[in-house]
Amino acid sequence: MTYSGAIIKRLTELCIERNITINKLATLSGITQSTVDNLMKGKTKNPKLKTLHKLATGLGMTVSELLDFPEMNDDLFDDE
Repeated sequence: MTYSGAIIKRLTELCIERNITINKLATLSGITQSTVDNLMKGKTKNPKLKTLHKLATGLGMTVSELLDFPEMNDDLFDDE
């Protein structure tokens, strides 16, 4: 798995759990729709910490909570 793939999977799962769209996530996070779209489509390979912080805040969690999931903790990432 790639780093960006793990982030995409995590954000997708969190949006499903919270019953929100990716568009709503962008609004809640104060991030432009294009930034979130680029991340979710894999065009952004290495999102900035600032972006991850805004996404986490929009989801009502810390960056640590956002990044604490099995794929992030247990997998070795393929080079992108």
